[in-house]
Amino acid sequence: MGAWVNFNGKFKEEGSPLINADNRSFRYGDGVFETIRAFGERIPLWDLHMARLFSGISLLGLSLDLQNDADTLKNQVIATLAKNRISGVARVRLTVFGGNGGLFESDGKEGGYLIETWPLEISQIAFNENGLELGWYKGGRKSCDGLSAIKSNSHLLYVMAARFAKKQKWNDAVVLNTFERVCESAIANIFWIRDGQVFTPPLSEGCVAGVLRHYLIDRLKGTDLEVTETTATPSEIMEADELFLTNAISGLRWVKQLEEKSYSKSISRDISGSTIFRDLC
Repeated sequence: MGAWVNFNGKFKEEGSPLINADNRSFRYGDGVFETIRAFGERIPLWDLHMARLFSGISLLGLSLDLQNDADTLKNQVIATLAKNRISGVARVRLTVFGGNGGLFESDGKEGGYLIETWPLEISQIAFNENGLELGWYKGGRKSCDGLSAIKSNSHLLYVMAARFAKKQKWNDAVVLNTFERVCESAIANIFWIRDGQVFTPPLSEGCVAGVLRHYLIDRLKGTDLEVTETTATPSEIMEADELFLTNAISGLRWVKQLEEKSYSKSISRDISGSTIFRDLC
């Protein structure tokens, strides 16, 4: 028996047909999603994930029975992990999608949700001593508007950035916004360190409102490493002492090199090994 997915509260075998050809998420990217790290029934950042998810649902005007019912969704996630016999660390993708129809008309039916789960190895969430190798993606720009902070199913810019990174044999690619400033990577928020100070772009620069980004900024408040939100040009990033990425699945990932620039890792390693991240394990 293969793996199972959870489609609107019902288990379906992985690979089963699930949506109609005129589904609005398939046609137009009308939906939002969350990628979540779980440990069996324990999901450390669940409340932050749900706050972002329901904010996106509201912003897009999606109609969903489970809107604002985080407890029901959590129980469905836990049930799906159990169905797939995943008891250790896991990656969960929770997708909420629109109904069926065109841009100006619909069938009047509500959208739905899909839960997928995969096991993770501990090595995938441990500090990456070997570092990442990155480059610049300049084939598109991230807009800075009311939609830029959500985890939208319309993800083409990141698809292209990741595809370009793979072709260049990089681990990831850094995306710029429409002002030619640093925004994020294809799969993560970006932080840099200079002279012992930690920086990251503000959400007004177009970056996704990362759950781990939010958590890290909050937990570092009042410490010697309090995060300053500020804009940065590519040249300013190339002058930084350290560079790291964050997302909810991998945690903190140290960047060893961005094209010709090499970075150290001492503060990045210290942050990754602190109680801030141990609380998420």
